[in-house]
Amino acid sequence: MPARTRILTTQQEMLARLRAERPALTFRAKTREEWRQWRRAFHRAIVRSLGRLPERVPLRPEILERTDCGDYLREKVVFDSERFMSVPAWVTVPKGLRRGERRPGILVAHGHGIGKDPAVGLGLDATMATDYQKQMAVQLARAGYLCIAPDWRCFGERKDTDEFVRRPSRDGCNVAYLGIGYFGFHLLGLQVWDARRALDYLQSRPEVDGARLGCIGCSFGGTMTTYTSALDTRIGAAVIVCYLSTLEDAFTRGNGNYCGVQYMPGLRQYGDIAEVAMLIAPRPLMIQIGERDQCFVLDDAVKTARRVERAYRAAGAAGNLELDVFPGEHEIDDPKALDFFAQRLPIRA
Repeated sequence: MPARTRILTTQQEMLARLRAERPALTFRAKTREEWRQWRRAFHRAIVRSLGRLPERVPLRPEILERTDCGDYLREKVVFDSERFMSVPAWVTVPKGLRRGERRPGILVAHGHGIGKDPAVGLGLDATMATDYQKQMAVQLARAGYLCIAPDWRCFGERKDTDEFVRRPSRDGCNVAYLGIGYFGFHLLGLQVWDARRALDYLQSRPEVDGARLGCIGCSFGGTMTTYTSALDTRIGAAVIVCYLSTLEDAFTRGNGNYCGVQYMPGLRQYGDIAEVAMLIAPRPLMIQIGERDQCFVLDDAVKTARRVERAYRAAGAAGNLELDVFPGEHEIDDPKALDFFAQRLPIRA
């Protein structure tokens, strides 16, 4: 009798499970009714898996500072997202709004790094290899949109101390994920909660047309764009940049390319990252993929995007999905993103 192959490491275990176990809700719909039935089931599973939600409280927003940046205004705001947490954010406001005019609002989601500042052109220095987020809150404000760029938990002004995290040996978001778990929460669920409260704040602004909201983000910002747009239908147009991929790639080539702040509990029981993005259908979505991206590589990302296309076809909304494979790295293709919002969330005269 041949000796049984024994599995000793977690990576080997995950790969074995990938081969042996089929997700319960992998997308197979062909018709609009099948798509509707699948969407209800998968949405319910994701909401359940994200776990406990915080108590909803009044925003109590404050504008802490206001800066005239020439062709737009930049405000520093803070609001309460729940009883035990507040969210600092930059808000960029286009100049030249007429009395009573309301513009589309866009949530600009920062990536895994120093927080919200690069979205408005702050915190950038010679040590940064590239401004991969392309100062989108500034560019979009100049294009006529009112934008909010919050700090997500564990980043920017919400970063925990080095002593608590025990840096540099541990990643702060991994420590936060474990810690908040003691209270029955999942960190990604709390991040999406904060994103939805940021949408609440946008809708509270008199300059914002609350029925016309968008979202964009690269890398971890792409994670936030994917999950927030999937779970909040107020987002009418989304741009997911350099994020869509497969769990298999994260477990193999990526060598553990995931972290506590982006981890979706139980996802592989039901589907994969593509299925989460499918929840955005039939609303307009652009998927951006950098040909030279070494974090979320081209072939795996394109394969995932093609799977998302199946949901848009089944929903009868194939024309609402745009795939932008551009000759770049791990970065936003800003001209295409700006064109997408101009078409999908146009500034009305």
